[in-house]
Amino acid sequence: MTCELILGGARSGKSRLAERTAAASALPVTVIATAEALDPEMAARIERHRADRPAVWRTVEASRGLAETLQRECAVERCVVVDCLTMWLANLMTGAAHLEAPHDADTLTELVAEREALQAALPALPGRIILVSNEVGLGLVPETPLGRLFRDEAGRLNQELAALCERVTFVAAGLPMVLKAP
Repeated sequence: MTCELILGGARSGKSRLAERTAAASALPVTVIATAEALDPEMAARIERHRADRPAVWRTVEASRGLAETLQRECAVERCVVVDCLTMWLANLMTGAAHLEAPHDADTLTELVAEREALQAALPALPGRIILVSNEVGLGLVPETPLGRLFRDEAGRLNQELAALCERVTFVAAGLPMVLKAP
């Protein structure tokens, strides 16, 4: 397995870099899209992303169950792009939105199980994998407990995956900066 993590802020160019990297691999590409079309604006965004990709690329929707989806989709002669991990994380945390104390470990059972499954599966997966994630630790401290929990969990996930990936790139203003390379 060859794994790359591409980090950046919103609209930084991280998805575009992932797509260029996948195209340059000359392998068949599968995009695992994690966003859910919960409103018309998000549905339009998802459709724009899909329309921007080459028609020969496969798209698989996976708002949850990412490890299982990767195990099913990864292959020796295939490049898989996961776009994006922070949307996946937000999907897992939507159940915690109503909680008074979202730091309670029982409320995060699905999140922890999914994160652990992803970390366990990733090193054994064949092929080329490109993970896209938002860097959320550069902004203000969120004012709500759920916002702070999301920031903490996204930071933790990014750190854990950066340790597992051979290459880590940070994108700002469309410019890639390699943080870790083989």
